[in-house]
Amino acid sequence: MKVLILALSGIGDALMFTPALTLLRQAHPEAQIDALVMFKGVKGMYERNPKIDNVYYFDFMSEGQFRSFRYLLGLRNKYDASINVYPSNRKEYNIINFLIGAKKRAGVRYLRVNGKELGFLNNVTVTENDSLHNVVENIRLVEKLLDIKFEDEPALEFALNGDDIKSAEEFFNRIKLTGGDIVVGFHPGSATLKNHINRRWEPEKFIALGRKLISELNARVFVFGGPEEDELKQRIAGGINLPGAVKIETKNLSESAAIIKRCNVFVSNDSSLMHVAAAMQRKVVAIIGPTNTNYIHPWKTEHKIVSLNLDCSPCFIYSPCPLICFRDDVKFKCIKELDVDMVYNAVNSFI
Repeated sequence: MKVLILALSGIGDALMFTPALTLLRQAHPEAQIDALVMFKGVKGMYERNPKIDNVYYFDFMSEGQFRSFRYLLGLRNKYDASINVYPSNRKEYNIINFLIGAKKRAGVRYLRVNGKELGFLNNVTVTENDSLHNVVENIRLVEKLLDIKFEDEPALEFALNGDDIKSAEEFFNRIKLTGGDIVVGFHPGSATLKNHINRRWEPEKFIALGRKLISELNARVFVFGGPEEDELKQRIAGGINLPGAVKIETKNLSESAAIIKRCNVFVSNDSSLMHVAAAMQRKVVAIIGPTNTNYIHPWKTEHKIVSLNLDCSPCFIYSPCPLICFRDDVKFKCIKELDVDMVYNAVNSFI
């Protein structure tokens, strides 16, 4: 049996497929399981996963239609099954799944605009359920593909290699981190596509939280983010402007994960690093505004959700449409009016 995992939609989504991957490998230890990805962070993460045989990296967004089509022809008719990880609800992902040419093409049947986004190109489907976590949706999809029922719901898997761990240890030595130091990780960023930048808690509030954690708890604050978030990280670490605030700079996602593993608590917007922290079994304080927490709460790790729980929430659904706030008073009130003390109290309860 040859299976191709299409993990094209990002780091968090790829990570939330790993429990289903674990079950797929357990059910078919002899299978060839490959993955097609288009983000370097996913490539590094999946290459470290022993349950995946081969990882193919291709940046469809920058390569254009002709080169993308030619690349997919090289993979066509080589697999018995292909799986679009959940959520992958854009027509481009369904077209790619179709062009791979597997006899069985698995994908979730979305409750919204499934036809418009060509969901009918998938022939092994389960219907989306807004009450379920993304991990569970992926497990259901693999169950349908294999015609099997799993009893287990494994944890997220993000394996680290020796180089990742060595890099983290060298960093800890450079900043003279001791075993007794309290470390609180921040991820102030998030995805920006489809107006998702409005899922972010304001930088000024991360700054105020960091200053309070350092001055009142003598914590050390590590500010994480991808290369595209470097300016944001500098703004927050520089704004805290106290000994103990550190902007984390690493060569790749896996090195960041190794440093996250040392954090006592990880404070994050709804973002990929929130799920990385869950995979590292960290205590997570998740700052959630418009997102359905059923979908994305930190999986199988201690966590607290900080949310205003407004009557209009959640308003973010899995759709190719951009994130829009329909309130007449304060746009994105669900995130803008979350105050610093709410998040501080959640962090302090863990410490």
